[in-house]
Amino acid sequence: MTEPLTTHEPDGPTAAPDGPLRRMCWIFPDRESTRAAAMWPDFFWNLYAEVAEGLGMSWTRHAPDAVTVDATVTGSPRVYVDGEPVSPRDTLFVTALYSLPYQSMDIFNQYALYAVLEQSGFYLPFPPQVSLIGNDKLATLLHLGGSPVPPIPTVRIGTGRDVDKNLHEVALRNVTYPALVKPAGWCGGGGINLARGPEDVRGLASLAQGGDTTLVVQPYLGDGTTDYRVYVVDGEPYAVMKRIPGPGSPVANASRGGAMEFPPVPDELAAATAYFAQRLPIPFFCIDFLHDGERFWFSELEPDGVIAPDFDDPGRTLQRDITRARFAAYRTAHAKWLANGADGRDAGFAPGTVTA
Repeated sequence: MTEPLTTHEPDGPTAAPDGPLRRMCWIFPDRESTRAAAMWPDFFWNLYAEVAEGLGMSWTRHAPDAVTVDATVTGSPRVYVDGEPVSPRDTLFVTALYSLPYQSMDIFNQYALYAVLEQSGFYLPFPPQVSLIGNDKLATLLHLGGSPVPPIPTVRIGTGRDVDKNLHEVALRNVTYPALVKPAGWCGGGGINLARGPEDVRGLASLAQGGDTTLVVQPYLGDGTTDYRVYVVDGEPYAVMKRIPGPGSPVANASRGGAMEFPPVPDELAAATAYFAQRLPIPFFCIDFLHDGERFWFSELEPDGVIAPDFDDPGRTLQRDITRARFAAYRTAHAKWLANGADGRDAGFAPGTVTA
């Protein structure tokens, strides 16, 4: 796609309804700090609710413990959200796994709940298997290793109580320095460090040991490496966010001082989207690429990637447009799922694959 993205407004508050979906419930660990809790609503939560309302639906965010399931009647589980009954016919759950350090105690509860909801017959835009593949950076690169854009070379190492035995170093023989060392499953650019030699990796692994944090080691592509996030809706490249690192930073994330802009989708990335859509037949996801000044590298999958605002546009037109397209895609997929007589207990992906 080489032309600038055009945006549009819906025809009305219930524009083009494709099905009975009326409620979207985000499952998100309720452990935000007071500062984060004050920041995120204006950044995207309030806009999500507003866009959903414009499409004739509601958007609500819930901690995992808000969901209660009564399965005392065999074959007819009853599911409640904050005490209110919900139905697979009119409700979907967004179940991307979150595993930042302060959410670590929630990881098992999140994943177990996602499996229960799937087995209870609910449509999940991110089935539990997608959360596993998307949450671990090496699992992502292995599953999508046939990408037309080559995956960045990666080594994955554990950091348990025997990290000081340095047994993981057998896997680091092909690593060149400087290298980036980062958590395998965090997000937002947190925990990313530049290692200038094996001794730096040892020190970082020792620190990661404190939280049993699994690490990945990847080549550093050089100062000024940019990050392109492609928003994929219904298998098509809908828009791209380009992130540019701040001076002296090896990371382009906004949380690390990076700048954002929203250019047209580069042709190479648009052409590659067909492969990702075939391997990930879900309504919405984000693919992150790195550009080292000469070529692109496939970096990460973000099933619930942040749709960031364009701060140069007070109306946040692009953020609204991507969000609207995403939610409309959820509604259409849910309607097709119902029309096909899908039952969530049989609709999950088989182990080892995320293809339809």
